[in-house]
Amino acid sequence: MTDNHDTICAIATANGNGAIAVIRMSGNKSFDICKKIFNPVKSDRDIETVKGNTLVFGTIHDNSDIIDEVLVSVFRAPHSYTGENSIEISCHGSTYIQQKILQLLIENGARMARPGEYTQRAFLNGKLDLSQAEAVADLIASSSKAAHKLAMNQVRGGFSKEINSLRMELLNFISLVELELDFSEEDVEFADRSQLVALVEKITKVVVRLRDSFKLGNAIKNGIPVTIAGDTNVGKSTLLNALLNEDRAIVSDIAGTTRDVIEDTVNIEGVTFRFIDTAGIRTTRDKIESLGIERTYSKIDQANVVLLLLDTSRDLEASVESLSNIRKRIDQQQLIIIANKIDKATDEQLEAFNKAVVANSGEYLIHIAAKSSHNIDTLNEVLLKTCDNTTADNNQVIVTNARHYEILCHAYESLERVTEGLNSNISGDFLAQDIRMCIHHLGEITGTISADDVLGHIFKNFCIGK
Repeated sequence: MTDNHDTICAIATANGNGAIAVIRMSGNKSFDICKKIFNPVKSDRDIETVKGNTLVFGTIHDNSDIIDEVLVSVFRAPHSYTGENSIEISCHGSTYIQQKILQLLIENGARMARPGEYTQRAFLNGKLDLSQAEAVADLIASSSKAAHKLAMNQVRGGFSKEINSLRMELLNFISLVELELDFSEEDVEFADRSQLVALVEKITKVVVRLRDSFKLGNAIKNGIPVTIAGDTNVGKSTLLNALLNEDRAIVSDIAGTTRDVIEDTVNIEGVTFRFIDTAGIRTTRDKIESLGIERTYSKIDQANVVLLLLDTSRDLEASVESLSNIRKRIDQQQLIIIANKIDKATDEQLEAFNKAVVANSGEYLIHIAAKSSHNIDTLNEVLLKTCDNTTADNNQVIVTNARHYEILCHAYESLERVTEGLNSNISGDFLAQDIRMCIHHLGEITGTISADDVLGHIFKNFCIGK
């Protein structure tokens, strides 16, 4: 844990030259340090006396040398990002000016902030909980509209509210169980077991929903994985190039050209898709190509969406067999069947293909010519349909953090033990232990973990003899 009493400073904007740069300072000595190097244009605009959320125009100086004309933003505790007295200096974006101002701040009593220290102080000072602090990093890293929306929802506390609500319900009930233990000799029952069963069932459903949302959340955050699969020479690499609108993969008439996995991302209307071009599936004695085919199956298993390319101008039996094999392979993945090379197929071939290859319920069938990018727009529209953004659009909570997912898995295991204990009518002390463990796991998400939580809740709501 860092020293939370120091005054810290850092450049808040990106490295390099720019029109404007911002240097932040936070801590008890922020105003005093700033006053030593800053002269306001108006004498009545003293940094130490102006109201919070105020801009002050003036100059930064090094003794008699003027370094720059700047705007100083004044934030008074607790109404700042960190909850401390804070200063933000907006200067011209010269690298020299930024470094000089930073040097002056350090010489007058500040120290360089460590990575993430501003957000850490916001957490320690109660401005953010742990899940919100983690979401700040996701917000900065968001590269699509969907990822931004999920991160913003978490920064604003959507996830925290749901988790805290579950914790409070469990705390309320375990307090009653704890009271029963205190009065065990008098055979007093405070906690209705039927109500606890209903409560555990309700919380389990919420935990399962949050846990299972991680697959979608992780895909939106890092790019929805879309595997392009099919036999050799059906046009997989050509399709990848058409989707990316660049020559990313080598295209050749020679079968087995793609021997390894090629990945790249593209943003389609605010959603990032991670396209994965794979080796063509066929029987081969080439060891390197065989390794590529093994990776193809692995990427199919890991994908959210599988694009199965079939060549309408080639042997129809091969296409039917390829579709049958892929259907056996996939489980929860969305399957999009792509009839490629329709510009090369005869009318008779297309008619026979359409009769033999029919999309099942939940699947899509699209006719394209990848080489000329014909109907790629339709494929993009279908890809967007396959992305289940309904939850995100309704502002329901979606888990995007692997740490949160792991904790929710542990919380679910604790709830299962509680359910088993209720069904077997175990004693209250064992039951309380499992409930405590679930409360502990949920608290790990938001950072509100305390051994005194239960006692505090009892004293607050169930004071006996007073």
